[in-house]
Amino acid sequence: MYNTIAELLQVAADAPLWQPILQNECLLTGTSESEVFAKLDEHFEVMFQSANRALTGALQTAGGLIEGIASRQQAYMERNSTISGSLINRAMALALSCSEVNASMGRICAAPTAGACGILPAVLISVGELYNSDRRTVLEGLLTASGIGAIITRNATVAGAEGGCQAECGVAAAMAAATAVQLAGGSNEASANAVSFALINCMGLVCDPVAGLVQVPCALRNASQTINAICSADLALSGMVSIIPADEVIDAMFRVGRMLPPELRETALGGIAATPTAKRLQKEIFGEQAQG
Repeated sequence: MYNTIAELLQVAADAPLWQPILQNECLLTGTSESEVFAKLDEHFEVMFQSANRALTGALQTAGGLIEGIASRQQAYMERNSTISGSLINRAMALALSCSEVNASMGRICAAPTAGACGILPAVLISVGELYNSDRRTVLEGLLTASGIGAIITRNATVAGAEGGCQAECGVAAAMAAATAVQLAGGSNEASANAVSFALINCMGLVCDPVAGLVQVPCALRNASQTINAICSADLALSGMVSIIPADEVIDAMFRVGRMLPPELRETALGGIAATPTAKRLQKEIFGEQAQG
């Protein structure tokens, strides 16, 4: 039915993006619309639980690198003395909670990957709360995000080992940005522009996990790319148009990822993972047999 963002916009000319995505899913899987929404509801419930689980207390993680970060951010938000306001800090806390749950071996929904699991839930929940969206509307947003993610997966990559963190947290931000526009009542074209903005904003982002763990800087990037998604949605909703079409941005992201040296693609051999402190932490966690 469609293979690109441009083709999706064409088939959705008189409908919201989620409708042709739903039709395509039913066609490919042989399931009914009600079955698709039942599965979406199941996935969103996992997202919701993981986004809230660490807000009130620290979870035990390997090495303890990110224990308690979600509850700390939530408490800061609740003091009502933040620079960026409650929406931004609420969204970051939700994203950090998912990352903390992931690092504690809890149940998360990889969207599109485990390392980027907090971004889409944080945007769906925080923006859904802002607009008082009902469950069905949020699930339609999740469906749109899945369609955008499927297109990017088809034409590029969502693997940090292949394309860096731009392919994980960046793609999650693009998926979430399109969804945020939809939840705000924006046009299909605005959703596509938001996809472009989100990917452009993190083009070249490397994957450099300290000690090889999906904690630092992964959790921080879940928070920052959640905000990237929200900012990109606002840019698109303001009427700003991406000079470079979304499909060309996706292609550029893929090519940039292939240009990154292996040290900057999930190997923990470059970036902040190669700093003296990171190497010390790796030895403390894994012993003298650790690399570096």
